[in-house]
Amino acid sequence: MTEHLPDFSALLRGARRTAVHLEMRDAYGVGGEAAEFAEFKRSGAVDTDPDSDWWSGWVPLVRETVGRGVRMRRARIVSEPVTDYIRWEHALTPVNLAAGEQVRWLPRRLASDIPLPGNDLWLIDDRLVLFHWFTGDGDWAGHEYCEDPAVVQRVSYAFETVWERGTPHAGYTV
Repeated sequence: MTEHLPDFSALLRGARRTAVHLEMRDAYGVGGEAAEFAEFKRSGAVDTDPDSDWWSGWVPLVRETVGRGVRMRRARIVSEPVTDYIRWEHALTPVNLAAGEQVRWLPRRLASDIPLPGNDLWLIDDRLVLFHWFTGDGDWAGHEYCEDPAVVQRVSYAFETVWERGTPHAGYTV
């Protein structure tokens, strides 16, 4: 493993077949989301316009990636009842779907026997893992990527197991 981190957009632009994302936290505290999340908690309002400024950094990148034939999948392991943050993510997920991602949800109680990695991650083309580290409050704490075939294999197994057990977004209610 190394601390060198390629630009995330470049990683997705370099994907040829697959880009999968495993999320395992019940809440994140990333500063760039604070105002929108606070508004959701106050009013229940979410920005589901994929062409809005809020989505301008993500939706075009997903559309471009999926447009090249890359299959993008996101699996979320969540505690139930869900947190306000997960409720917010669930409300925003139609934008991910419209952009071309596939999203599944797995209740944490159904993941107990899965050997999960210790951190959220992206796996690109079953060859490169990008781990995300977060503080206890859910803000960014760092990143690390790894191309070790043994780590890639373990991460791939964990993701695919979560994916197989997960419920597609349309069938998961919060």
